[in-house]
Amino acid sequence: MTLAQIIAHYGLPALFVGAAVEGETVVVAGGVAAHQGLLPLVGAMIATATGSFAADQAWFALGRRFRDHRLVKRAKEKPAFAKATEWLERWPIGFIFAFRFIYGFRTVSPIAIGTTKVPAKTFVVVNGLSAIVWGILFTGIGYLFGKAFERMIGKVSAHLPWLIGGLALIAVVGAAIHWWRNRAQPA
Repeated sequence: MTLAQIIAHYGLPALFVGAAVEGETVVVAGGVAAHQGLLPLVGAMIATATGSFAADQAWFALGRRFRDHRLVKRAKEKPAFAKATEWLERWPIGFIFAFRFIYGFRTVSPIAIGTTKVPAKTFVVVNGLSAIVWGILFTGIGYLFGKAFERMIGKVSAHLPWLIGGLALIAVVGAAIHWWRNRAQPA
């Protein structure tokens, strides 16, 4: 089975999961795959929107039903959680629509919203509309700029071994520095 066949066969389910777990990078890559004819554009948009929607609904349900669970308590400790609840109080509908577009707020926001008195119906409707816009927008970016992404990847692929080696070296040096600093600190 070739890479193109694998993408054509598993691409839409992978986009669903990728949009739920990772976000924009996977969605833009789905748009590039659609540009190359490996996936249907509309299918990619639907898969990414529904994946994002499903994940946010799950995080919302976690915040709503398990307020005292350790995962929710850990999320409450993050500065983004306090900022999310502040913005939610000021602009409830606008924030529910916009949180997935704000870097660093994608996972913590639906949990925070779930802990508030925002009606579940309101969250479902606004989250659904936002997921549709998000999926269309980022898949469309990948599709529209597919040729440019292909050229960029083509230029990088010739230097890929050096790039991977350099990133590995940076990771090893960073890990060594982290280890050295933590070793030197008293317990």
